[in-house]
Amino acid sequence: MSATLGALLRELEPSWTQIMFERLDGPAQESSSPWNNAGTGHSALCELNYTPETNDVINPSKAFSINEKFQISRQFWAHQTDTGVLGDPREWINPIDHVSLGQGLDQVGYIRRRYELLSKSHLFPQMEYTDDEQVFAEKLPLMAKDRDFSEKVAISWTPVGTDINFGALTDQFVTGAKASGTEIRYGHDVIDITRDGNAWRVRTKNVHTGDIQTVRAKFVFVGAGGYALDLLRSAGVPQVKGFAGFPVSGLWLRAKNPELIEQHDAKVYGKAKVGAPPMSVPHLDTRVIDGQKGLLFGPYGGWTPKFLKSGSYLDLFKSIRPDNIPSYLGVAVKEFGLTKYLIEEVLKNFDARVDALREYVPSAEGDDWETVIAGQRVQVIKPAGFPKGGTLEFGTTLINNSEGTIAGLLGASPGASIAPAAMLEVLERCFGHRMIEWGPKIEEMFPSYGRLLADDEALYDEQWEHTQKALKLER
Repeated sequence: MSATLGALLRELEPSWTQIMFERLDGPAQESSSPWNNAGTGHSALCELNYTPETNDVINPSKAFSINEKFQISRQFWAHQTDTGVLGDPREWINPIDHVSLGQGLDQVGYIRRRYELLSKSHLFPQMEYTDDEQVFAEKLPLMAKDRDFSEKVAISWTPVGTDINFGALTDQFVTGAKASGTEIRYGHDVIDITRDGNAWRVRTKNVHTGDIQTVRAKFVFVGAGGYALDLLRSAGVPQVKGFAGFPVSGLWLRAKNPELIEQHDAKVYGKAKVGAPPMSVPHLDTRVIDGQKGLLFGPYGGWTPKFLKSGSYLDLFKSIRPDNIPSYLGVAVKEFGLTKYLIEEVLKNFDARVDALREYVPSAEGDDWETVIAGQRVQVIKPAGFPKGGTLEFGTTLINNSEGTIAGLLGASPGASIAPAAMLEVLERCFGHRMIEWGPKIEEMFPSYGRLLADDEALYDEQWEHTQKALKLER
């Protein structure tokens, strides 16, 4: 998020100075690290939690919204590639089939209805559907091996999905930032942010030497992942009053057998079990990291009080304040399903995780897989007033003060996939008085800005063709 916003502002206002603080010794080592996330270019092509169904009626609004935002990402990344800010896109983005899986009659019916609905829109191109056993086996041989097809299965898919190494993407952005004069300070922990008239004083600590430094900035963006909430609190941003964070860790099973990895070439998303939260949606993901193909299954939920993977076990307890206690209590009462899910996940051993994998890969053997720890998520708890207390949010939440001099992002998925759209919103909220002046440049970076591609098929086709070529996504 921070790297994206920096790239936007450098192009809009090249005379402005920028400085980026990172507490670790390199870029994108937390949630953006490629082994800390599924690497899915979230565009709602296959993710079933974006198309909820009630009484056989599917609501596609969230899927359309996320798809539109991902088109914004493609346009920005293509522009940054065309202008040389980003390097070879094959280092961080690759085409991959996105597949939706249904198992059992109820899910098969849902997959068919979802396909029939979404395939009518040009935002979901080249979608196909099958409930034929032979086609399933040809498409997903690893998942078909040893499968009992007496239980009905169906899939819908499109070949235009993407696998993204967000760590490599961020690294390219930061490399471009340094080349343009942005100062990058690694190993610097932001201790606090305080008012200084119409500006801010950002106090940092060198984690290796202990040296304390202070810089003064007219605008601050807090892109600190799970630590963003406390930093916004330290800055006294009133809009964050009552907000709380609930940390959720995760695990993957990662294939270590090269022959197994070569048998699968898709991202396959299923449905979460009844009562499970959206974050628990199981998926079997082909990954491409540093030119090497990999395979992940998960996520398996876990729990730790840390707000970052490299954080402190005191993070949760330090974040509890008088104003957000009602938010925590409200969620504790209402989210019994999440609590039950996390307890069950924490109690699973390796064999139990392999058993869950066998619902997707029936022939799975434990010796072919290993456990890896995923990135840390901090789900946003929004204050909801009496008597609700608080509500747990599973998306991303943008916070800014009324003057537009400080902003930060809270939450998780779809996260990095829609970073350009999220940072455009930061510009609109915090630099609204400049948007007319910036208009021509913004339209150059985002040709569909201010328009819905769902309503303009010609514009969609034009931008799709350009971004496919610029990002080397053509197969």
